[in-house]
Amino acid sequence: MNMLSLIVFLPLVVAAVVAAVPAIRPAAARWIWVIVSAVELILIGIVWAGYENPGPNRLAFDEQIPWIPGVNSSYHIGVDGLSLPLLAMTAVVFLAAAIYALTNSQRARAHSALFLFLEGVSLGVFISADLIVFFVFFDLSIVGMYFVIAGWGHGNAARSALRFFLYTFLGSLALLLGFIGLYVFSDPHTFDILELVAAAPLKGNPVAGGLVLAAIVVGLAVKTPTVPFHTWLPPAHTDAPATGSAVLAGVLLKMGTYGFVRIAMPILPDAWRSWAWVIIIVGIISVLYGAFVALAQTNLKRMIAYTSVNHMGYIVLALGAVGLVIDDSAQARSVAVTGAVVQMVSHGLITAALFLLAGVMQSRAGTYDMGSYGGLAAPAPRYAALFAIASFASLGLPGLSGFIAEFQIFAGSIAVAPITAIALLGILITAALFLRALQRVFTGPTHGHSTGFSDLNGRELWSIGPLLALSLLIGVVPQTFLYVIEPASAALVTLVGR
Repeated sequence: MNMLSLIVFLPLVVAAVVAAVPAIRPAAARWIWVIVSAVELILIGIVWAGYENPGPNRLAFDEQIPWIPGVNSSYHIGVDGLSLPLLAMTAVVFLAAAIYALTNSQRARAHSALFLFLEGVSLGVFISADLIVFFVFFDLSIVGMYFVIAGWGHGNAARSALRFFLYTFLGSLALLLGFIGLYVFSDPHTFDILELVAAAPLKGNPVAGGLVLAAIVVGLAVKTPTVPFHTWLPPAHTDAPATGSAVLAGVLLKMGTYGFVRIAMPILPDAWRSWAWVIIIVGIISVLYGAFVALAQTNLKRMIAYTSVNHMGYIVLALGAVGLVIDDSAQARSVAVTGAVVQMVSHGLITAALFLLAGVMQSRAGTYDMGSYGGLAAPAPRYAALFAIASFASLGLPGLSGFIAEFQIFAGSIAVAPITAIALLGILITAALFLRALQRVFTGPTHGHSTGFSDLNGRELWSIGPLLALSLLIGVVPQTFLYVIEPASAALVTLVGR
């Protein structure tokens, strides 16, 4: 079996066993999730160690098996510099969630099985090289997250889960319509992503290309989410369990932006260039809207949710700028793509940590209301320190991964479209909202729910600490990370400029 197939199907098989065997005790089920997630991270580490740049429009660890021959769809998988970092980030976030959930006592066997299923299908999205395989894993992730929110959430969890499912499932139908459009216009008809990239089937057909791109972009924008498709996100995060929010923000949102770089941009280069300014404007609006609305929140978890709209807006902005093909701009556009991929990984690590930290508040005091706390740094110094590091990473402080991502996004975008500098305001607002949250919750005399608030225990430290340590590592030694991404970014810029 190909190593990538093992990485995808190991958690799926274990999930089926955990779900089907009632004799597995709750404690054993929780540890099974931790062990499998750790093995997944080791396997991906082996893949990373053996990875060599496969070249333009090629994949490393490539495997292709006929699946639905009537429509020329195959089980085709592989990785390159755009997908391998996201594969590693997914394994890290799921391992952190597994460690965090070690004390979960609510239907632990079903909980562990569901998250193992979600881990397998999430990894499947990032290795897919066939549109139908991509769509199957993409859709199954929606089903898995629906049950996580509905089954283990709090507040209006059932309503938020249904809203999440309806929005994202409708988006996936638009995505499927776009995939069918690519199949119809390809000659020979195929769903294979590499073949479609090579053929660029709608090149020279601006009307059909624009319609197919619109369907794909809408489907991916709902999952990202960008304004105005973001309204499902804040309630879903607010009512989801901490582990659910960490996985939703850290992993599932990246499926949308990954779809842009893997499918929309290289297969539909003409249409992407034609609609580049629209995509840039949507990105700028998402950046500013997400930051301003986050600034107005008093609920910590809703505030973090809106910063996700802001941070994903940076990615959309950068990818839109790649479509502005101007003479001698290839290097700048390549930097923008690299920044976008680093932002996907950085946001995954940092926001997963922030949501797990918010979950500590819920478990200790039962509320996310920032006004209910004060002076929390005195009884919980470790909690305050990690929250401060996560906040500074999120606002892009130098030395942390957020700075590496945002610096490259703006260096590349402003070089080809100076007006994108408007989005720099989003960084300023993000800094203001996190500093205000730190001041309200952690400084001053201890009062409210801060009184008697117990500090982070070992399990919580081992869950959240490594996420922030990786953000620090990327911020201090970025070249160990960028050498994988940069060749793939340059290849994507070449494909978009054809």
